[in-house]
Amino acid sequence: MSAPDLKNDVFLRALSRAPVPYTPLWLMRQAGRYLPEYNATRARAGSFLRLAKNPDYACEVTLQPLARYDLDAAILFSDILTVPDAMGLGLDFVAGEGPRFAHPVRNEADVAKLAVPELDSLQYVFDAVSLIRRELGGKVPLIGFAGSPWTIACYMVEGKGSDDYRQIKTMLYARPDLLHRMLEINAETTARYLNAQIEAGAQAAMIFDSWGGVLADGLFQQFSLAYTQRVVDKLIREREGRRVPVIVFTKGGGIWLEQIAAIGCDAVGLDWTVDLGAARRRVQDRVALQGNLDPMALFGGEAAVRAEARRVLDAFGPVGQGGHVFNLGHGISQYTPPEAVAALVDEVHHYSAGLHA
Repeated sequence: MSAPDLKNDVFLRALSRAPVPYTPLWLMRQAGRYLPEYNATRARAGSFLRLAKNPDYACEVTLQPLARYDLDAAILFSDILTVPDAMGLGLDFVAGEGPRFAHPVRNEADVAKLAVPELDSLQYVFDAVSLIRRELGGKVPLIGFAGSPWTIACYMVEGKGSDDYRQIKTMLYARPDLLHRMLEINAETTARYLNAQIEAGAQAAMIFDSWGGVLADGLFQQFSLAYTQRVVDKLIREREGRRVPVIVFTKGGGIWLEQIAAIGCDAVGLDWTVDLGAARRRVQDRVALQGNLDPMALFGGEAAVRAEARRVLDAFGPVGQGGHVFNLGHGISQYTPPEAVAALVDEVHHYSAGLHA
């Protein structure tokens, strides 16, 4: 299980802004409900949590998209809410409603009960990472991931997904001390969690700041970015003779691109509201960029998928020493036609090869 023996390291090279023969591609939520084989495995597992907490099932669904498509990276099948679940908040997934916590964190007493959990409670994740690495056999790198401290806190306080973030923003404005305490615990937990994934075999790490974009300017820096930086600062950055790159993705975070790029990450993920060429000029190739096709473009038919892929690649511009990892601007929709992904992978690889020649 040696990284130097990796058969396809184009993804890792792009993240380090080294020359590559084409633009590498992977998709957020690439192992998911748009694939019939995923749905079959989930049905066997009986529930999402049983799927995510069983290393054999997690390995199986992680590898499914790689059997179907010529992707350049695998990403661990798990969920960002494994961390607050390990804190004892009582995670469940309600059909048609998504994740819910039985014990949301709403007041001073709730915050006082929080502590960095023992990583033993997350051993199923690390076992899955080790198993996936073995089963990959060096085919492509494996990405480990976690939610950002702020994004995890949103779920912890709201108790579920939210449209207005009323509960956590109430805490932010009325009792910022409580929120800062929660974020400190989340940051320490997230750093330990990602490092354990890296030690188990993850070759890159991604931090999903999915809800950073709901914060006002100034508050984003205090309550999201500062704690994401704490995580980045504590991560293992070299293992098995290679750098372990870190990607930070803030949905809706294009306005803060330069600040995100300055926290020590290797790459910044961008949603579809940002022009890649302008983003590249703003960061002056100091970091790689990941993204940023609108996931809904995959519903437009093959010609549209191919045209949009070329548009994103052209927007990034001449490759040179700038690293670009092609991805969606957010997770793939469960309704996506699998054949649209096949067309996307084919177009990105073949069209970008000409740009890299």
